[in-house]
Amino acid sequence: MDSFIPLHTQHILLITLVALTMCTTLGISSTLVPDVVLPPSPSPHAKAPVVPSPTKPNATSEFLLAHNKARSAVGVGPLQWSKKLANETSLLVRYQRNNMTCKFAEMKLTKHGMNQFWASNMAVTPRRAVESWVEKRKYYNHTTNTCAKSHNCGVYKQVVWRKSLEFGCAQAKCSKDHVTLTICLYNPPGNIIGQKPY
Repeated sequence: MDSFIPLHTQHILLITLVALTMCTTLGISSTLVPDVVLPPSPSPHAKAPVVPSPTKPNATSEFLLAHNKARSAVGVGPLQWSKKLANETSLLVRYQRNNMTCKFAEMKLTKHGMNQFWASNMAVTPRRAVESWVEKRKYYNHTTNTCAKSHNCGVYKQVVWRKSLEFGCAQAKCSKDHVTLTICLYNPPGNIIGQKPY
């Protein structure tokens, strides 16, 4: 159900969003079909703000299974799904969809870790978004805790970060631009410079 978000709430949301930081960004294409699409922009005549449902139940399972498969592969315990983080992420992807045409969220400060996935002219499932981050493992050297030259593996490190215990994710589709945006937030945050993920 769509609803109008009052201007003062939008300002609070914008301030909250500016307080978040993106650990890293990726632009990757995929040929898979989307699993989660947020509803169209809110109507200015609706009465009460309603937080959108962040994901369908099967999308939640896809996010969980893909994350925990990667963590298990390196001996790290499973992440737990956080409804609070999923709701926060849902608000963030809705904001990016409605105001930023599904561009990556660019934040300066955050108390959460963040991974993002962007697909143009194609759609993507939650599993594929996580797999795109996990694929960066091939560029990560655990012994030296470094990424291969000209490669970014921070998104992989966040997925398998031992101290991250919970996460929430959401997706949005900008139909005008044929873009799908996936964002996951992690608590406690990972990918801390100078620390190994596991």
